[in-house]
Amino acid sequence: MSVQEYLDKHMLSRKIEDAVNAAVRAKTPDPVLFISNHMKKAVSSVITKVKARQILDSRGIPTVEVELFTNKGVFRASVPCGDSTGMYEAVELRDGDKGTYLGNAVTKAVKNINEKISEALVGMDPTVQLQIDQAMIDLDKTEKKSELGANAILAVSIAACRAGAAEKEVPLYKHIADLSGKTNAILPVPAFTVISGGKHSGNSLPVQDIMILPTGAGRFEEALQMGSETYHHLKAVITEKYGANGCNVGEDGGFVPDISRQVLPLCLTILVFHIIDQRTLPLTPVREGLDIVREAIGRTGYNDKIKIGIGVAATEFCIGTKYDLEFKSPNKSGQNFKSGEDMILMYKDLCIDYPIASIEDPFDKEDWEHSKRFCSLGLCQVVGDDLLMSNPKRIERAIHESACNSLLLKINQIGTVTEAVDVVKMAKEAHWGVVISQRFGETNDCFIADLAVALGAGQIKAGAPCRGERVAKYNQVYIPIL
Repeated sequence: MSVQEYLDKHMLSRKIEDAVNAAVRAKTPDPVLFISNHMKKAVSSVITKVKARQILDSRGIPTVEVELFTNKGVFRASVPCGDSTGMYEAVELRDGDKGTYLGNAVTKAVKNINEKISEALVGMDPTVQLQIDQAMIDLDKTEKKSELGANAILAVSIAACRAGAAEKEVPLYKHIADLSGKTNAILPVPAFTVISGGKHSGNSLPVQDIMILPTGAGRFEEALQMGSETYHHLKAVITEKYGANGCNVGEDGGFVPDISRQVLPLCLTILVFHIIDQRTLPLTPVREGLDIVREAIGRTGYNDKIKIGIGVAATEFCIGTKYDLEFKSPNKSGQNFKSGEDMILMYKDLCIDYPIASIEDPFDKEDWEHSKRFCSLGLCQVVGDDLLMSNPKRIERAIHESACNSLLLKINQIGTVTEAVDVVKMAKEAHWGVVISQRFGETNDCFIADLAVALGAGQIKAGAPCRGERVAKYNQVYIPIL
C-alpha cells in the first residue's frame, strides 16, 4: 500500500488539514504539539489490554494491582483489603494455600484479570463505566462476585474509571460526578482515627476506634490542620499519662495507649447510679479514651469546632444477644454482659457527657431492634457499617426500618464503581449521611478521596493524619480546590 493509499483509506489528509487549520486559528506558539494533541483527540480511546499483578497492602498482605492500557495511555489502580469479610459483602478471592502468604495470596484473582477480564474488555470505550462494570458482573455470574473475585473486578473498575476521566480530559472526581449525575462537588469532613481499640489493639478499649471530626472548619485545609494539631497534642497527652510506649500506632495510624481500667460490674453501676451522679463513677476504658481525646482537643483551643466519633464495631463483642465490653480482659470476660437496653443507656450517657457527633455500629450486625431504638432517639449520627456491609438489600431494609441514618461505604464490599455510586444515591435519597471509608489493609491508591468529593459524601474516614497510605487520601482531597 502506498503512502497516498494509506492516507486515503484512513482519511488522514482531511484530519491533518483540520488539525493544521485549528492550529492556525489558535495562533499556537507550538504548532507541532498542538497538531499532535488535536490528532490524538480525533481518535476515540479504547481498552487494548488489562494486566494485573500481586502487590502488598499496608499490612504486608497481598492485594491486587491493575494496569489498564488504552491506545492513549496506561492507568493504574490497586484495591484495599478488609481485616474481615462478612457474609453479605462481595467476596475477596484469595488462593487459600497456607504455604504461601499464609493462604492470603491473590494469584487466582490476578489470573482471572489477565486471562478472562482483559479479553472481555478489549475494544471497549473506557468512558462507559456502566457497560464495563456490567460486562465483568455478567462474566462472573455470581451474586457476590465469588467466581472472578471482587478484588479483581474492583481493581479493573477503578482503573477504567481513571482511563475514562483521562479520555474526557477532566479530573477523576469530575468524571465520577458526571457518572452519578451530580453537578457540584462537595469537600468532605475528615473523620480522623486518633485512638485504636477493639481487636486491632492490645489495650482493653473494647470499641474499635475513637475519631475526631473538625465539623467547625470553614475549609478542608483548616480541617486537616485541626486534625493534625489535635493528633500531636494527643500524642503529648498519652506520653504524659502512659509513657512513650502508649504512642505506638495501630494499623490505620490511631494511637494504642494502655487503656486498661476495669468496667464496674453492671449491678454495682446501677446501684451507684441511683445514689450519686454517674460522673463520679470510676472510669471505664471507653470513658478513659474519650477523656484523653477531649483533653487533647482542649489543648488545641478548637473545643467548639471538633466533635468526637466512636467506631464501636459491636459485632466483635456480641455473644448471642449480650455484649461483653470486657472481651479483651481474660480474667473478666464473660462476667459483665450488657443487654441491648444497657448499651442504649451507655450511649445516651456518653452523648450527654462528651461532644459525640457520630457512633458507628453501636450494636451487632443482626441487632436491628436496638439499632432502631437508638437511632430514633436522634442523639447523633448512627452509622451502619457491619449492619449494612454496603449491601443494597440491607441498606434498603435499614432505610425502611430506620435502623440507622448514615451509610459507611467500603467500595471493596460492593465491588464496582457503578454499584458504589448507586448505593450512595440510595442513601442520599433517604436523606442519610454518607461516610466513604478506608479499610485496614490499604494501598497508596487515593480513589476514595475523589469518590467522596464527587458524590458529595460529606465525610471521609481514611484513618489517622499519620502513615503514608492514610495521609495520601486526605492530601488528595486538596486537589479539587487547588
